[in-house]
Amino acid sequence: MEEELVVQFSPEAHVDRVGFQPLRLVKEIWREITFGVGTWGALRPLIAALLAAVPFLFLGQHFNRNHRRATDWTLLQIPLAFTIVLWIGLWFWSIIDAWKEATSLVANR
Repeated sequence: MEEELVVQFSPEAHVDRVGFQPLRLVKEIWREITFGVGTWGALRPLIAALLAAVPFLFLGQHFNRNHRRATDWTLLQIPLAFTIVLWIGLWFWSIIDAWKEATSLVANR
């Protein structure tokens, strides 16, 4: 003996699922771009790296609230200024460090 199973959907639910919803599409794209951490969480590492790119000031570390590290690196750059190659290395490392620190701050929240 066979049983027949009938499933019925309301017409409104069917139209909502089939129709194109641009707002829903934009929300999903934005969530994928920001990795689910929101606008500030996605932009914080970029802003920290851009601030760290300003030479001599180590603003990316200050932006990430690592004031002690920024002060230490400011004092460290004085003797490194005599050897330009080491100073440029410290400058590039500060950009990378600001990016990593901002990313970890966002990940921990």
